[in-house]
Amino acid sequence: MNQLIGVVNLVNEPDDLEELTYSRCVASVPFGGRYRLIDFTLSNMVNSGIRDVAIFTHHKYRSLMDHLGSGKEWDLDRKRGGLFVLPAVHDEPNGLLKGDLFQFYCHRDYFLRAAGEYVLISRSHMVCNIDFRPVLESHLETGADVTVVYKTLDEEDLLHSKYRRIAIKPSGQVTLMEDYRGSLRSSQVSMEMYVMRKSLLLDMVETCLGQGHDHFVRDGIMKNIDKLVVYGYEFKGYVGIINSITGYYRNSMSLLQPHLWRELFFQDRLIYTKVKDEPPAKYFEGARVGGSLVANGCLIEGTVENSLVFRGVKIHKGAVVRNCILLQGCEIGQNAVVENTILDKEVRIQAGKRLSGDLGAPYIAAKNKVI
Repeated sequence: MNQLIGVVNLVNEPDDLEELTYSRCVASVPFGGRYRLIDFTLSNMVNSGIRDVAIFTHHKYRSLMDHLGSGKEWDLDRKRGGLFVLPAVHDEPNGLLKGDLFQFYCHRDYFLRAAGEYVLISRSHMVCNIDFRPVLESHLETGADVTVVYKTLDEEDLLHSKYRRIAIKPSGQVTLMEDYRGSLRSSQVSMEMYVMRKSLLLDMVETCLGQGHDHFVRDGIMKNIDKLVVYGYEFKGYVGIINSITGYYRNSMSLLQPHLWRELFFQDRLIYTKVKDEPPAKYFEGARVGGSLVANGCLIEGTVENSLVFRGVKIHKGAVVRNCILLQGCEIGQNAVVENTILDKEVRIQAGKRLSGDLGAPYIAAKNKVI
């Protein structure tokens, strides 16, 4: 896979994650007890043999930089190739950012110097475990200009996220692509993963910017879909679209289903993340835990039901946590009750307090909040 270059495109990545993205970008949102969303994209690329990966940042990426470090957890700390974190370029008087094609243009040296002939461009908010090698093989076999990875979703999944629908012929050729506001009634949804020749991407950058357009998918692909040969590659595994609070909560809670957890994390292709050396979770006398995922470093004295508990969480005696997502370092005081809630990092619930949301619209507490 040395012929494929990886690009994680965070420029204008859509999100509606409210408090979870007040101080961080979507890519660094915690997920699954010990991971960040970007871990899945990076791991998929590395597991597919991609040796050059560039991350085009947008804003609020301090926590992302801290998480990535040199890229050693993903075996991307190399003398040749490896991980490149490319800062966003501001070109507007008011400091606003232009679209991703403009950012590709500003960092075109990365593409020119990279040895690969083809480019894989992906977002960070698609949680899945995918091998990109068959995608490239399909791209070469069909002779497509662009290959888009897509997933067929059921109606329930379509209700909770933002996405682009595609219309696809039996031959596999994509004839139409619309965002979620469009009138196209299709259950085929783009996973925002695109494979194309590097020379075509650079030509697209020059042409679109010359016409005053600067968005890769909207201006480069969707407006030219009748001129380009676009084929789809169907991915049949688990996919979680994480660009809304409902989507985040629903897909997080789905990990409590053992078959989904095994599919995502216990394949030959592992999901890597930043290593933190912490002791195992400690369960005190009287603790009750069922149907939950509890990360290392936690201290559990109370009751935990159907919840995801991240590293270093403390749940004191008599406390009840039910249908919740508790991010790293949270503390639940004695006899407090927390239900249907998402707590960001370092949130402290005082003794005796009761916090309750709705399964369809969970309550969210911002980072470092005391309730």
